[in-house]
Amino acid sequence: MIPMTELRGRLVSYLKELHLPTIRACFEETALKAQQESLGCEHYLLEVAARQCEVRRQKRIEKLLRESQLPLEKSLAGFDLNRLPRKVVNQVQTLRTGSFLARQENVLVFGNPGSGKTHLVCALGQGLIRNGRRVYFGHCNLIVQELLRAKQELKLTRWLKKLSKYDAVILDDIGYVQQSRDEMEVLFALLAERYERGSVMITSNLPFSKWDAIFKDPLTTAAAIDRLVHHCVIIELNIPSYREEIPAV
Repeated sequence: MIPMTELRGRLVSYLKELHLPTIRACFEETALKAQQESLGCEHYLLEVAARQCEVRRQKRIEKLLRESQLPLEKSLAGFDLNRLPRKVVNQVQTLRTGSFLARQENVLVFGNPGSGKTHLVCALGQGLIRNGRRVYFGHCNLIVQELLRAKQELKLTRWLKKLSKYDAVILDDIGYVQQSRDEMEVLFALLAERYERGSVMITSNLPFSKWDAIFKDPLTTAAAIDRLVHHCVIIELNIPSYREEIPAV
């Protein structure tokens, strides 16, 4: 029989080699608990494996949240769903399941400034990540500038390929800053690249009737809208600005 000290040393070494730090940290404590409760080997193995998987899952979520660039303060816990019409609440609850990603559907959120559009899509994005999906967030103007820079450096295809790895790309405030023709072209390239390949989540103060100001050309505008609405969920936040509800100090 292997002496206990040697057995422990070899087990720790194997767990280190297998990159199982959580099991390495808890196997003795869990073994004592299993012995006290007269649990079998299978129950003991289940417990340590479950702990390892949970820690690994949490670390992956933390990594995905950092990678997403989502503002973490904009969570669903901090969003007052009671302000929304029942239809919109139902839409939000359905979107939380993430089923729209499998269908490559887009989510378009319209509303006046202060209606909570950005907060809502960020909260949904965080929920998707906690379910293991990859999400990328950015203000539309900043993403467009990154794409334009990539195009100038002949790296646009590489950038679009990078974004294609995400289940959902969030473009916040599309149309908030008027685009030049070059900027419009790279924005359209992004939408065309993701068409029926991955979901786009967009917030906008502008209704479709004013999107000519974004894409500069009626045909391009129509083509962009057609790609977005072919498979999409449209949410209209026709509610008062929450900023107006904050009492003056």
